Amino acid sequence: MFNKIIWGCFVALFLYFGSFLVYPNVGKLKMENPVKTAFMEYREKEWQREGKNIKIRRQWVPLSRISPYLIKAVIIAEDDKFYQHEGFDFEAIQKAMEKDLKEGKFKVGGSTISQQLAKNLFLSPSKNPIRKLKEAILTWRLERALPKKRIMELYLNVVEWGEGIFGIETAARNYYGKPASALGPEESARLAAVLPNPRKYNPLSQSKFVVHRSRIFYNIMVRRGIVIPAFEEVMAPERKNEGSPLTETDNIPGPSPAEPPPIKPEDGPPLVEEPKK
Repeated sequence: MFNKIIWGCFVALFLYFGSFLVYPNVGKLKMENPVKTAFMEYREKEWQREGKNIKIRRQWVPLSRISPYLIKAVIIAEDDKFYQHEGFDFEAIQKAMEKDLKEGKFKVGGSTISQQLAKNLFLSPSKNPIRKLKEAILTWRLERALPKKRIMELYLNVVEWGEGIFGIETAARNYYGKPASALGPEESARLAAVLPNPRKYNPLSQSKFVVHRSRIFYNIMVRRGIVIPAFEEVMAPERKNEGSPLTETDNIPGPSPAEPPPIKPEDGPPLVEEPKK
């Protein structure tokens, strides 16, 4: 009897997780844009419980109409190996697990952009092992069904960027009064800096967290040739009381980017910042 119960549980678990190998249909995301994600629905229920009258604001925009500065800043901040891995950054996962073991917690961070997209589209933000396993299956399927550019386009259009603010077009217009296509490198670095907790941090704020992270991301873009600073900035003498400039290896509050690799072919040619008028 006991053995039958064990086998019954095993079969049930196999069928449950196996269902995520075929459902939901991720292939349709090649051509269709999601109307509402599971994470958006989660937020709506949360606002309802708390009695908040907040509505989701989102405006879809194709990747071709998103500033390349923003795309590169988000990759640096969230998943610097985005074009190199197949959905999972095992080195980052290992480091996150080692940290969890030391702290006696179960978080397992180190999520890639593909993993974050899977969670946003289909799952809840809970951190239990079952949800993480479902996330892994869906991430594997997304990576095999969609090209990297489409994954990035989907992510930038569904990710949360503030209370009720979803997607980069709405975020750009809300914080900077301009479309996503017009975002500059510094604005892009600030928007990328708040992604770990967009409801707590505002890209316009002068908090140490936002200022420090955004400066490091901006510096990385400069070092990679994505941004060329204005002549006055390059030639300005270093102030003694400011200390040495930040580098990529400085400590960053929250998640830190990996050692920056050289510009990859998928990133396209380096961008040059337009001279200030």
